[in-house]
Amino acid sequence: MKKIFLILFACLLTFMPLLSFTSCGNEENENEDDTAKYKGTINVYNWGEYISDGSEDSLDVNAEFTAKTGIKVNYTTYASNEDMYAKLKSGATGYDVIIPSDYMIKRLLDEDMLEKLNYDNIPNFEYIAEDFLNPYYDPSNEYTVPYTYGMVGIIYNSSRVSEEDVGSWDLMWNDKYKGDILQYNNSRDAFGTAMYRLGIDVNTTDESKWREALGELAKQKSLVQSYVMDEIFNKMESGEAAIASYYAGDYLTMSENNEDLAFYYPSEGTNIFVDAMCIPKGSKNKALAEEYINFMLSEEIAIANAEYICYASPNTLVTDSEEYIEYMGEDWIEILYPEGFDLKADYDKYCYKNLPPETLSLVNELWEELKIDSSLGAWVYVGCILIISALVIWGVSAFVVKKKRSKYY
Repeated sequence: MKKIFLILFACLLTFMPLLSFTSCGNEENENEDDTAKYKGTINVYNWGEYISDGSEDSLDVNAEFTAKTGIKVNYTTYASNEDMYAKLKSGATGYDVIIPSDYMIKRLLDEDMLEKLNYDNIPNFEYIAEDFLNPYYDPSNEYTVPYTYGMVGIIYNSSRVSEEDVGSWDLMWNDKYKGDILQYNNSRDAFGTAMYRLGIDVNTTDESKWREALGELAKQKSLVQSYVMDEIFNKMESGEAAIASYYAGDYLTMSENNEDLAFYYPSEGTNIFVDAMCIPKGSKNKALAEEYINFMLSEEIAIANAEYICYASPNTLVTDSEEYIEYMGEDWIEILYPEGFDLKADYDKYCYKNLPPETLSLVNELWEELKIDSSLGAWVYVGCILIISALVIWGVSAFVVKKKRSKYY
């Protein structure tokens, strides 16, 4: 029996590679067949929570694009402009459409990282409102197509924050709410909160002004529960935190899940931004990417995105739509499109612009300094607790040992 078993085992070892090879071959053929179903494939890299994706009875925009064009969409997300930039700068290739914010677009252009667009492939560009044409970051309209725009404000839990404390950036520094405050986990937005509060130009190249803003963030640090990006949704909706600065459109999304949340634009001024669709250098599917951008500007798709992500739209097919206005409701429209708002003038005054390389390096250094100090402070705190705990355990042990010895001596 042992000999028979050994023979069978030897045969199994002999044929296993052949079986494996056959399986791999079939899998490869299946992948080839899958690819052959499509006219082509594009890779889209976008912010999280920033497209109508089919959830909550919304339209699945990417699936609709594939159904209508035969082009497959590989869709991935990032949490901040800086994360996206680092990924591209690290040499990651293959992306066909990205959707950065204005100041990051200018940086990408300055570093020759974007492709010029063929607007003949994007006829729906005609629906972009005049206020968004020839922006500072793309003055000749050669590289970008606006996707959304908006403003930054302060979200607060009205059941835990006194109304007398709201209205300005001071709320983010109010020690009454220590441990309930969230701050951005990216340098530009975090410094922005301090600079708007202090009345400092957010595009200054004066090192002393950036260090002044760092001082404000350092004062705030002990009040901050955590530095966040997309994590803000769970923390504010669940009530784990009570105060945060974030984008107006995301507040509207959060308010649907927590009726106690409220919002305002700080009186000292705040960031106004535009996010736009671009094609990064190295795209192997430029014409297909332009087809995708044009699709995103079409009426049904643009309205679906605007209703789902709750950001203001630069597309006149959206803002002229009675369906859209009725769906959003008067209160939300007032937040997204506030009265008395001069887009051209206020945008130029409050938007972030690309900073010179030496200022960018300074900002990164100061940000690391703030975060390292935060980490060191936390580790010192933890270390003290561990040392005290160890001393207590040692003291108790010594007392027990002494007590045991006293029984016998």
